[in-house]
Amino acid sequence: MSDLFFYGTLQHVPLLERVLNREPGDLQTEAAVLSDHAVFAVKDQSFPMIMAKPGGAAQGLLVRGLSQEDRDRLDFYEGGFDYALDTRTIALADGETAQALVFFPAPDLWTPDKPWSLQDWADEWGALTVLAAEDVMAQYGILSPAEIAKAFPAARMRAWAKLEARKRLTDDPRSVAKDVIVHSHKRAYLGYFGMEEIEFQHRQHDGTMGPVLHRSALMQGSAVVLLPYDPLRDLVLLVEQFRTPAFLIDDPEPWLWEPVAGMIDPGETPEQAVHRESMEEAQTELTSLHYVGGAYSSTGSSTEFAHLYVGLGDLTETTESGGLQSEGEDIRSKILPYEEFMQMVDTHVFKDLPLLTLAHWLARHRDQLRQP
Repeated sequence: MSDLFFYGTLQHVPLLERVLNREPGDLQTEAAVLSDHAVFAVKDQSFPMIMAKPGGAAQGLLVRGLSQEDRDRLDFYEGGFDYALDTRTIALADGETAQALVFFPAPDLWTPDKPWSLQDWADEWGALTVLAAEDVMAQYGILSPAEIAKAFPAARMRAWAKLEARKRLTDDPRSVAKDVIVHSHKRAYLGYFGMEEIEFQHRQHDGTMGPVLHRSALMQGSAVVLLPYDPLRDLVLLVEQFRTPAFLIDDPEPWLWEPVAGMIDPGETPEQAVHRESMEEAQTELTSLHYVGGAYSSTGSSTEFAHLYVGLGDLTETTESGGLQSEGEDIRSKILPYEEFMQMVDTHVFKDLPLLTLAHWLARHRDQLRQP
């Protein structure tokens, strides 16, 4: 059995319970302090780091009696963050001391920022991190810590999308708590996308509970989709990139013309994401946004919820090198006169459904957008 001292996000007991696969109230915990240390936020990250600081006092949580299984699960979760365990003397609230293992980051791995607050972190990131941990820990014993480290950003993105999805109410009188019965739920795959499988029943339109169904869904974050439009010059901007799903289905032309698009990062609003993606993919600064609507992109197969926009701006330049190299993107842009663009829509040149949706919205609102 081992005693561990947690000074960062794993002080958040709901998160620790998810990582260790423990029931609420099952852990032996008490407040503790690691002297001559302090906890700081990591620059540009949502988690903290601990540093030696003479006279400092790192507040934390001592958890006693952790098993080898607990240790293995912690190594899996924390291993992706390049931590190492070291034994330190911990001060307890009653004046006693205890020996405990502490996770320390590799030297010079991160840049410290301001002092870190557990409560501030929990208010902003706690719920998201717990959901992401459920996703990640479902792969315990399947993926390696290095593999799971690569999957963390996408898991957080999906968690952010799930929190947003919980707010989508339209006054439907039915309740998933009463009208859906889940028999099994499996996270079958985790990568940039996730794949989940479920066996369930749902109440049918005649009021009876339907048969047990087996279904799967591609688990994705939420997205923004943007059609840049220049009302003064009457131009639209499109981007082109290679699309793997089109290639895998044997489409002979997998280089597709599309609107600007991208995933919403944790903590971002759709509006912030669409401005960021416009600069990343098309180097286009927008002067205003018009919200076309939001909807699931493929309700039978994917969780992706897309926010659609027409963005106004000066369209005078194209690029042959848009996108982020870190994400393997190779994107070029093209500017088209509106009439030529709509002719291509009407002759079925485009294969991207959001682009067609945005084109028809623009056709309905173009005259209003062009008014001085």
